[in-house]
Amino acid sequence: MENLIIGFQDVLNPATLFWVAVGVTLGYVLGALPGLGKATGVAVAIPLTFYLEPVAALGLLIGIAKGSAAGSAVSAILLNTPGEPSSAPTALDGYPLARQGKAQKALKMGLYASVLGDFVSTLILIGLAAPLASYALLIGPVELCAILLFSLTFVGGLSGGSLTKGLIAAAFGVFFATIGLEPETFISRMTFGRLELEDGLALVPLAIGMLAVAEMVLQAGNMRTLDHESARIVQGASRDDRVVTAAEWRRCLPVIARGTLIGSVVGILPGLGASVGSFLSYGATQRASKTPEKYGTGMIEGVAAAESADNAVVPSSLVPLFALGIPGSVIAAILIAAFILHGLTPGPLMFKQQPRLVADVYASMICASLIMLVIGYFGQRLFAMVIRVPLRLIIPGVLLLCSVGAYMETSSVFSIYVMLFFALIGFFARKLDFSFVTFLIGFVIGPSLELTFRQSIQILDHKAANLAGHPIALLFIALTLATVWWTARGNARAAAARRRSDLVLPGSASRGPASTETTGNHKGG
Repeated sequence: MENLIIGFQDVLNPATLFWVAVGVTLGYVLGALPGLGKATGVAVAIPLTFYLEPVAALGLLIGIAKGSAAGSAVSAILLNTPGEPSSAPTALDGYPLARQGKAQKALKMGLYASVLGDFVSTLILIGLAAPLASYALLIGPVELCAILLFSLTFVGGLSGGSLTKGLIAAAFGVFFATIGLEPETFISRMTFGRLELEDGLALVPLAIGMLAVAEMVLQAGNMRTLDHESARIVQGASRDDRVVTAAEWRRCLPVIARGTLIGSVVGILPGLGASVGSFLSYGATQRASKTPEKYGTGMIEGVAAAESADNAVVPSSLVPLFALGIPGSVIAAILIAAFILHGLTPGPLMFKQQPRLVADVYASMICASLIMLVIGYFGQRLFAMVIRVPLRLIIPGVLLLCSVGAYMETSSVFSIYVMLFFALIGFFARKLDFSFVTFLIGFVIGPSLELTFRQSIQILDHKAANLAGHPIALLFIALTLATVWWTARGNARAAAARRRSDLVLPGSASRGPASTETTGNHKGG
């Protein structure tokens, strides 16, 4: 508590608050623009913080992450095009409300739910991270290796529809993390004689390429659709169409509480992500409703459920990062580079080595939540206008920022080549449904996984039987195997269900030519 008070003293000054507000504003705009988001914004902004003080720099990045999570509801409600996949449930009821002339009501409820979910989840982070870190200090290399392996498997199994594709993406992430000098003998690996690869691949150009550049290439194909949607919004005439009434607050407060709890739990578990949290919250709210059939037609509770869970995931996903040094999401993986750049190495030791900077981060997160409420409330009309900017004007600017950000990381054109190479990988990863989330997390924890694996071999004297003296490691190995079995079983059942449904359709084809034509059209679609 004493450090937290000092943290507020560091943050509550005009200069730092200005940069936090700038981050929230940028994040809100990036979240409102379809295809962009917190991961893209933070990845591009990291090199721009080189010349800021650590507190201001981290406050800026935290503001971007929080603001974009809330801003993604703007395009979901007004255009039926979520700024991020996690805002897809928001569009289910937010867009029908906008078509009914209640866009302002939906936007305000989305903002209030976002702020409440984010603020409570931040308090959970402050309360849980340090106690978990104290237990993490008792974990040795053998246990840490097992935990990292479990996290990678868990993320690989749940980040996509295929366990095999998830594990392949994770393995490729670890593979690219091995480029550079070998940690024990300092022998070059896969550098191809390039001096720039001796220190390994930099995270920022890699992340910018996979997230921002690849996404811009994909969004370039949707320009006409997104430009036409903005003309379909009407404005309500009565005051009740523009404000959240007391009756709606009474209905939505329990929904926000449930969504915040679901989002916080999902965020703490590595690999699930904001999309899982928002869909789970929306589904739980629909099942608990007395009129579930009305969801999808303009229920404001649906907006509150999705947005509270979506924004609660962001702070709580930092719990495993702060306590164990394991990134539980894309944004946590990207923030590692920013934390290290400004003198804060994520992991249990940071609470002893840099307690004041940790407190500064906590204070910045709380201030960002409150600033997000102010900026979101007074700037909603402006942000709603931003989404009307044609994508053909946005894409070149984003690509320019991507190139500048990649170059500033190493002051070398080689970083731009790295960015373009991983943009190509990111493009095909999306097309082939491989999880770039798992790839990035595998790349981040790859060096730690390799180092702890080498140390574990020495500690265990090359004998698997010696694992009997490490019960925590055995527990996580068992959890890893259980995760693989459970995920593979679920995927097998889903595949079997798809095969059964495919067999039913051809069965009707034998009844006549009309049935055959119908079946063929279904397959073609």
